[in-house]
Amino acid sequence: MKVDAQLLEHLMEPKNYGSLEGATLHGIGKNPQNGEKVVIHMIAGEDEDQPYVKDIGFQAVGCSTTVVAGSMLTEEARELNFNGVKNLVSATMDLLGKLPPEDAACSEMVALALLAAVDTYEKRKEDPDHPILTYNVTQSCTPKDEIYNKEDTDDNADD
Repeated sequence: MKVDAQLLEHLMEPKNYGSLEGATLHGIGKNPQNGEKVVIHMIAGEDEDQPYVKDIGFQAVGCSTTVVAGSMLTEEARELNFNGVKNLVSATMDLLGKLPPEDAACSEMVALALLAAVDTYEKRKEDPDHPILTYNVTQSCTPKDEIYNKEDTDDNADD
């Protein structure tokens, strides 16, 4: 299947979208600039004392890129042990570092939500009441030329 066909499939029929009944782990990725966020819902399994993603879902308040990234990353994360999830997040962040920030922000938000769920699991081993972790994106999804144009417009508004 071509890449474009895969992207279209994830856009039109996102995998793992929605809440997940029985989920005990959650993680949040957030863009504080515009209020968009992703929540990962996860059920962890134990295999030879190694936690892994038994089931996963996500919900998003964001653009279509966020939904596509959520669909693709949750599919990749399913059945990975938590070290594998961390490697997936790391590889994703490395790839995103090669894109313009406005193209990377939405996918970064999903990757951070996934990492937050795994990190929440680890924190709750020490403190069962530890709150759900939220990680904020470092990228801006507003193209720089739009920021400059908005500043120019704001400066001219007083004239």
